[in-house]
Amino acid sequence: METPVETTRERLLNVAEQRFGEGGYEGTSLRAITVAAAANIAAVNYHFGSKEALLRAAVARAMAPVNAERRRRLDQLEAGGSPEPEALIRAFVEPGLELVLRRGERGAVVARFIGRIAFDPSRRIRELYAAESEPIESRYLAALQQALPQASPDAVAFGYVNMLGLLALHQSQALSPTPGAAGPEDPGKLAENLVTFLVAAFDHGLRS
Repeated sequence: METPVETTRERLLNVAEQRFGEGGYEGTSLRAITVAAAANIAAVNYHFGSKEALLRAAVARAMAPVNAERRRRLDQLEAGGSPEPEALIRAFVEPGLELVLRRGERGAVVARFIGRIAFDPSRRIRELYAAESEPIESRYLAALQQALPQASPDAVAFGYVNMLGLLALHQSQALSPTPGAAGPEDPGKLAENLVTFLVAAFDHGLRS
């Protein structure tokens, strides 16, 4: 059974995730979070220490399962030799889509939160997000550069950045899919379509 302290901490994280996703970091007051979480500033200070530390904890919680699964898949691929670009792209994309599609109602909240923080106008907030995602993302970038020796590192990095943007777009589209598009009811098709497109884009743009 959860203790009252654990319950308060989780409640603060849940509300912070929702409010930061809706209003951004600067547009969300700590008071608004504590009121919605039925807590107080002292509780935030006790569990996290500050508003920024609360944000950092929320980002870490949201990204932890994605980072862990991406790391597991990459370790497995590299243990088997030199992975092909398609395998690397699939290992990166699928956990990112699962962030939205495998979490039920909370998927929309998590996707909105991560999208808002990852592209926040504040460089400091973007860096905070990057601190959680960069270690594993840099490994994928290095692996793609090794798997595409014909392309320059800068060209692969350009393709990689565009892959991140396209993945973020489809994470959002998965919440409110356009008519005829693969949505949450068919996550496998959505992932397959995106991987197929990205493989072709890398192949055409970097090998030609």
